[in-house]
Amino acid sequence: MNVLDRFRLDGKRLFITGGSRGLGREMALGIAEAGADVILVGRDLPSLEKTAGDIRERGRVAHVIQADVGQPAECEWACQIALEQHGPIDILINNVGGRRENIATADMPLEKWRELVDLNLTSAFLCTKLIGGEMVRRGGGGRVINIASINAFVVGRGIAGRHYETCKAALVQFTRATAVDWAPHRVTVNAICPGGFMTEPNQRWSKLHPEVIEAFRSQIPLGGFGEPADLAPLAVYLASDASRYMTGAALVIDGGYTLW
Repeated sequence: MNVLDRFRLDGKRLFITGGSRGLGREMALGIAEAGADVILVGRDLPSLEKTAGDIRERGRVAHVIQADVGQPAECEWACQIALEQHGPIDILINNVGGRRENIATADMPLEKWRELVDLNLTSAFLCTKLIGGEMVRRGGGGRVINIASINAFVVGRGIAGRHYETCKAALVQFTRATAVDWAPHRVTVNAICPGGFMTEPNQRWSKLHPEVIEAFRSQIPLGGFGEPADLAPLAVYLASDASRYMTGAALVIDGGYTLW
């Protein structure tokens, strides 16, 4: 087999949360270009439809499920609809998440903490349980990819909202634990840990706290932020047979930021 053929995803189906914008959109497009059909889940219907249209232009099938997976009941509903109407699913990318709030720990309301933990961690647990669990039961193997962050390992400078560091660190360990449990079933579980990418949330942070963003940029050895499209090849690798012997890994892609 040609080595590039091992990256092909023909006949596979992807379920991705937050797949219509930013990093999620680029990963969805990349995986579609490698041959997979895609189920996009997100809150904003126009952006979902736009990304679905772009996937169809690439010759693949795209389905849209409008849901806020940060709400556990909606997350479970989206997974069940996907399995019932669009299954079987071979690849799961738990992409939804974000800091969203710049609230110091001493001032963080409990309900806000729980809301953000549901967004960044509970959503990944539920999708893994339901979508990944079905891969295990089906017995044909599968791929789970969790989008964590370099903040699983280092603390964000100049900004609060420590729910984010907490959840991303937990997501890395959840990745490792689930990888061990599901290895006998040939379901691999890996994490991608992005550094600085100028997605919409970071563009918003750059307006609210430009000094934080510029300090971040100045400390990246490769000299700047990544482009969302830079994540697509890594996602294709982890989704494909090329990564069949990798599981439980947390792959950092940050321009060298965490090397200092």
